Amino acid sequence: QVQLVESGGGLVQPGGSLRLSCAASGSRISINAMGWYRQAPGKQRELVASITSGGTTDYADSVKGRFTISINNAKDTVYLQMNSLKPEDTAAYYCSANMRLTYYSLAKSFWGQGTQVTVSS
Repeated sequence: QVQLVESGGGLVQPGGSLRLSCAASGSRISINAMGWYRQAPGKQRELVASITSGGTTDYADSVKGRFTISINNAKDTVYLQMNSLKPEDTAAYYCSANMRLTYYSLAKSFWGQGTQVTVSS
């Protein structure tokens, strides 16, 4: 059974940094892309950053220059380095991976359970 296990959330002061990690486990043929989404209370889930297995990245405008996404293909792990954190970054952060499980199936997206990031003084 495929799982995405996130870690690294917590409480940090404004201007601080956190690093989120997400590791994929379970049987699969390939991972096409991984990414991070976030959802604040009362708001819709939004894309924060994504990265393909080839290293192509995409960022939300609100995090450009502050967040960096990276991937370790050998470990099937994606990281999100978050610097200069702001109170508006407070949200539950979810890892997502577009994976193909077998040679007979199409790729589809899987989600982690989420990790809370709180930016507050």
